[in-house]
Amino acid sequence: MLSETYTVAQPTRAEIDALAGPALLEFGTGWCGHCRATQAPLAAALARHSGVPHLRVEDGPGRALGRSFRVKLWPTLIFLKDGQEVARLVRPLDSAEIARTFALIDA
Repeated sequence: MLSETYTVAQPTRAEIDALAGPALLEFGTGWCGHCRATQAPLAAALARHSGVPHLRVEDGPGRALGRSFRVKLWPTLIFLKDGQEVARLVRPLDSAEIARTFALIDA
């Protein structure tokens, strides 16, 4: 399910690393035009992978979690399996591309 907003309260890197199973970590901001443009294709892909937890994290200068994942552009989608990065997409606009990447973690 696509959450409505990016959360300012960030999980720690240790909490992310300890996740079990598949998860999607999304870095961005509510005011970012690229982030808003990604939401419709992301929602379409998430509809087919509703069991995958989706964490939307507000990013910016000095945000430790985004820096630990070397996030440079928004949105950045990081696909995790058991807390480990399997793939990432930066500024995706194609729901088919997002869905193909989900297939790497949601078996």
